[in-house]
Amino acid sequence: MKMTAETIRFANSQPYSPRSLPAEFFQTAGAGSLRGAGALPAAPDFPDITPQRLELRPPPQTEPGPYTLGTGDAVRLTLAQSTALDATTTTAQELTVRDDGTVSIPQVGSINVAGMTVEDAEAAIFSRLISAGIDPNFSLDVVQFNARRAAVGGAVGSPRVVPITLNPPSLNEALLTAGGLQVDDPEFASIRIYRDGTLYQIPLADFRARTDLQNLTVLPGDAIFVDVTYDLARAQAYYQGQLGVIATQRANRTTALSELSTEIGLRRAVLAEERGLFQTRESLGATERDYVFLVGEVSRQTRFPLPFNQQSSLADALFENGGFNNITGNPAQIYVMRADPNPAAQGAVTAWHLDARNAAAFTLAPRFELRPDDIIFVQQQPITRWNRAVAQAIPSLLSPLNAADQLTSN
Repeated sequence: MKMTAETIRFANSQPYSPRSLPAEFFQTAGAGSLRGAGALPAAPDFPDITPQRLELRPPPQTEPGPYTLGTGDAVRLTLAQSTALDATTTTAQELTVRDDGTVSIPQVGSINVAGMTVEDAEAAIFSRLISAGIDPNFSLDVVQFNARRAAVGGAVGSPRVVPITLNPPSLNEALLTAGGLQVDDPEFASIRIYRDGTLYQIPLADFRARTDLQNLTVLPGDAIFVDVTYDLARAQAYYQGQLGVIATQRANRTTALSELSTEIGLRRAVLAEERGLFQTRESLGATERDYVFLVGEVSRQTRFPLPFNQQSSLADALFENGGFNNITGNPAQIYVMRADPNPAAQGAVTAWHLDARNAAAFTLAPRFELRPDDIIFVQQQPITRWNRAVAQAIPSLLSPLNAADQLTSN
């Protein structure tokens, strides 16, 4: 029958479900199941003791020295560049000090600035710019202070971590940054500072009365705790408890991430192995596949496997295997032959005929869906049949003449 839109609908109505790839090809390793950090130990209990007068033990007033850059700090590098008109333009870029203590500058590379003052960092950058042949006219400014900090907690409005900048804050400024003091009964309240392994204490009454205590310089690593009780051990337990919680959380996080990485790696290995085994079976022909067969004047007579999980068309089968030769193949005689699946039909075969001499008619090929065991046949050109007949006849005609020539020669 002639291949038309109507006959294609009839051909495509024959039920067929493409074979599916194994489930392993649709699975991913997933994100795993990150376990929790577990319950933390209960907070210690402190017995009541008789109130005593709070002792003043202030930390020594220490000159902090110049600010040194550290991991996490962000600096702005502004480079001046001269143009052809003797004008000067500037380009600014923000650089973050990385974990290894370096910053990365384009066309220059990594420069170690950790532990350096801003002036020392400028000198190091100046030297590297000169070595790279870049105009060393630049400025360097710290825009984010993340490396040096002090913690403020206890009876304050908003406990937080206070950054230590080029101008370190005073004790009073650090408390104001944390929301100020929130003390109802100042009689037994105190400000305790944990610095370099030593716990200092400033009674709140002394702090309010003396400006030298208010102006004490806060140093990097200080832990400031405003306590409203008279139990000195509680402040010590607060610091130790915070350190213990941080250590526990860090250890649990490291262990959980390691377990998660191992779990995902094992899942990926299993999926990769199962996919590889299927592909090996496929290459050896050990899996069930559906095929159609290309015969006649096609570029390559072969069987074409129907794809997994999707339908395949007449155009797919022809052009996946190189199409057909227009010199030997007849585009007016392209056939798709299909055996009737009904046993009662006694071997009946339906043939759909596509005349592809008109390019518009070839648009039907992508719409014609193939079914297992279809035969795609491209008939030869009439001239091809004649040429082959002549090619087969000429040797038989020339054989007597060749024999006569040989007798004459002898």
